[in-house]
Amino acid sequence: MIKFIQILSVIIGLSVVTLMVALIIILSGNVHFMQLVYTVPVCLFVLFICGIFNWINSKKKKRWLMSVMGVAILLASIKPIQHYYKLSIPTVDAEIDISAYQPFVMHNKVVASDTKASFQLTESLPRLDGATAMYPLYAAFVEATYPKNDYPPSNSRVQVSRTPEAYQNLIAGDVDLIFVAAPSVSQEWQAEKEGQTFDMTPIGREAFVFFVHHKNNVDNLTLEQVKKIYAGEITNWREVGGENEAIRAFQRPADSGSQTALEKLMGNTPIMEAPSENISSGMGGIIHEVSQYRNYKNAMGFTFRFYSTEMVNNKKIKLLSIDGVNPTRENIQNGTYPLVSEFYAITAGTENENVQKLIDWILSDEGQILIEKVGYVPVENH
Repeated sequence: MIKFIQILSVIIGLSVVTLMVALIIILSGNVHFMQLVYTVPVCLFVLFICGIFNWINSKKKKRWLMSVMGVAILLASIKPIQHYYKLSIPTVDAEIDISAYQPFVMHNKVVASDTKASFQLTESLPRLDGATAMYPLYAAFVEATYPKNDYPPSNSRVQVSRTPEAYQNLIAGDVDLIFVAAPSVSQEWQAEKEGQTFDMTPIGREAFVFFVHHKNNVDNLTLEQVKKIYAGEITNWREVGGENEAIRAFQRPADSGSQTALEKLMGNTPIMEAPSENISSGMGGIIHEVSQYRNYKNAMGFTFRFYSTEMVNNKKIKLLSIDGVNPTRENIQNGTYPLVSEFYAITAGTENENVQKLIDWILSDEGQILIEKVGYVPVENH
C-alpha cells in the first residue's frame, strides 16, 4: 500500500511539473524542446520504479538501464541541438542600426552635401517614410533641406519602416512621401481599393543582387540559371559548376521590395515555395513564416546592392555576377548589369505643396549628386 501511494505521488508530481514546463515552452514558442520535456520525466519515473522494486540490483542491470535512458535522452535532444546549431549560423539580412542615420544627430553616418542646398524648407514639412535601405538616402535629403530639429526614426516627420509598412502608411494618408522600390501587385490593388493611385517618380537606380556564402566556389550565374533555381528546377550547386550540395534558396516576405523584384524577374514562371519555419505568434499559436536568411555554405539569397555592400557590409557573403557582369556602380550606370531597377519617390494624393518641390530638388543636379555621394546610382549622369 505504501509503495502504491509513493508511485501515485511521483506520477502526480511529475505530471504537474511536466505540464507546467510544457505550457511554458509552448507559450515561448520553443516547441523543439517538447520531446525532451516528455522523455526526462518518463526516464525519472522508470528509474524510480526500478529502485522502489529493487529491479536494478546488479551493476550490469544499472549499466543497461542507464544506457537505454541515455540513448532516449540523446534522441530527444536532437531537435534542440539542431535548433541551436541553426541559431549559431549568422544571418545576413541582419537589421542595421537605423539610429546611426538619424538626421541632425552628432556623429551620425548621414552623408552631407558639399554645399548648402538651394532649396530650403521652413514650414509644412513633408511627412516622409521609406524602406530601411532608403533611409540613409532620404536622411541625407532631410539634412540638406529641412530645418535642424529632432527627427527620430519612428513616429516623426522623418520615420523609417520596412517597404510593406511604408506603403500602408502612404495609402492610409499617414505620410506624404515614401522612398521605396516599385510596388507589388497587391500594394497597387490596396491603393486602388482605397481610391488612390501611386504617383511614382524615379530618382535613382539600383542593382538587384544575389549572394552566396563566401566559400561557395560559384561566382557567376546566368539569368536563366537564377530563374531555374527559384522555380525549383535547379536544386544542386553541382548543376551550375559548384559542389555536390543542395541549394538553400531563401526568399523574403511577401510585399517586401526585394521579393517584389524577384517576382518581376520571374515573370510568369511560378516561384517555388519559400523555406519557412514555425514561429510563435506570441499567444502560444504557431504561424508559418518565411525563414530569415542564414549563411549556410549552400545558401543563396537576394537583396539590393546598396543594402548589402554599404549598410550590412557582411564579409561572409559574396555577390554573384550575372551573365558574367558584376553588380558595380559603373555597370549599373552603363546598363551592362542585367538586373537594374529604379527606385522611387512615391506619393498618393498628398495636399502638401512642398512635396513636389522636394521631389523637383531631388531630380535637380544638387539632388542627383547627393544620391551619388550617398552610394546609389542617380537616374542621370553627373
